[in-house]
Amino acid sequence: MVRIMTDSTCDLSPERQKALGVEVVPLSVHFGAESFRDGVDLSNAEFYERLRGTETLPTTAQVNPEEFISRFQAHVGAGDQVVGIFLASQLSGTCQSALIARGIVDEANIFVVDSTTVTFGLGLLVEMAARLRDAGLSAPEIAAQVEHLAGRLRFYAVVGTLKYLKMGGRISGTAAVVGGMLGITPILNIRDGVVEAAAKSRGRKAAYQWMEKRLEAEPADPALPVSFGHSDSPELMAECEDYFRERISGMEVLESDIGSVVGTHAGPGCAGIAYFVKE
Repeated sequence: MVRIMTDSTCDLSPERQKALGVEVVPLSVHFGAESFRDGVDLSNAEFYERLRGTETLPTTAQVNPEEFISRFQAHVGAGDQVVGIFLASQLSGTCQSALIARGIVDEANIFVVDSTTVTFGLGLLVEMAARLRDAGLSAPEIAAQVEHLAGRLRFYAVVGTLKYLKMGGRISGTAAVVGGMLGITPILNIRDGVVEAAAKSRGRKAAYQWMEKRLEAEPADPALPVSFGHSDSPELMAECEDYFRERISGMEVLESDIGSVVGTHAGPGCAGIAYFVKE
């Protein structure tokens, strides 16, 4: 049997994880001395409530090699192969931990894929991996196809507030104040594992218009699903979906709730789209 494994930054709901039959390894988030497993010990609603009330950003921690060793050994010992798809190696050491564990346990039956993305972009790749598994593909075939799909993935999101980017040192305090006064909405892009400020716009509608131009330049593959995500703002995700409805007409639409690890950096009020470009 082929086992699909990922980490909690895929932001798939527990119900979706079960439906897909995938194993999710949690990262952790720390509020001072308190430690919580992402998506296990702290609900998303509880996390954002805490985040809004803190003056210091929580910290996040990767999955360590020992955790992967234990899980890999259990699967290989049962005669299974593993395809692990993890958040971008440039954003976390989790993928490297999995590679270390693979080298210790079994390089022949464990395949580790650097998704080069995170949150609902990663979730989209995991969805595809599960479908490839169900179609009967082998572990190396699934890993190769997911790596190819990762190169076709596009991810754009609007950030509702500059507060958490400022707290995390991503932008200066002056830029945050000026941006807030001017109603600046940053647009984030994840490409090749790097989170970039792709553009800035005056308000969400202008941000969606900018994203729409990217969709025009690199159209979505209608045969594959598209995913929308949000951080504690389902109404913004609905707004984003509605704006792009004509562009994605007939496509399968998936939805995701951004969890604590990614939410630490993006803050509440983030919404975006992830899709695969046509070949």
